[in-house]
Amino acid sequence: MTPTAAAKNKGDFDPNAFLATIGKGRKFVLFPRKQTIFAQGDSADAVFYVQTGKVRLTVVSKTGKEATIGILAEGDFFGEGSLAGQTLRMGSAIAMTDCTILRIDKKAMMEALHREHEVSDMFVAYLLARNIRYEEDLVDQLFNSSEKRLARILLLLAHFGKEGKPESVIPKISQEALAEMIGTTRSRVSFFMNRFRRLGFIHYNGGLQVHSSLLNVVLHD
Repeated sequence: MTPTAAAKNKGDFDPNAFLATIGKGRKFVLFPRKQTIFAQGDSADAVFYVQTGKVRLTVVSKTGKEATIGILAEGDFFGEGSLAGQTLRMGSAIAMTDCTILRIDKKAMMEALHREHEVSDMFVAYLLARNIRYEEDLVDQLFNSSEKRLARILLLLAHFGKEGKPESVIPKISQEALAEMIGTTRSRVSFFMNRFRRLGFIHYNGGLQVHSSLLNVVLHD
């Protein structure tokens, strides 16, 4: 019996180890802040996994208007459209901070999904969770005020509501980018940010720090 077969019989396969090491069709790539990981229109031939750092997903319309459609962090996948027949990237991915990204070739990812049930289960669970997040984003955009949408984005950037300790300082992000994400103007974002700061919900100390009290804005009717 081969070592690989023995490991499988013992149930020793670890999907986190799979995503934390290089191997056939897998390699780590370092992206400095603001570097493009892939651009809209590029060939869709791989799936990516965020090992460290934060990634911003954007899309540009035919008229040239750019919109931010997602902010990803450690433990998130992106570029999975390549597994569903997507031949060209529908949007772009840019490093918001210095990032370590695991690039998994489409073929290697498909083989892992078919061969290793643990990887398949993890990937499906991630996609379902992100689908719920997209639904929450849509409800937020349709029914909540721009002030609540801004508060929610800041809390998400600080990882409130996720496993682990929230981050004390969130990555540098411009007010223009925040305005794009919540569908308002930069001046409105500036107004709300100043208000949040006066109320003690956020403060600046070597970066933007978000306090858990900002939840009051989201929860208040």
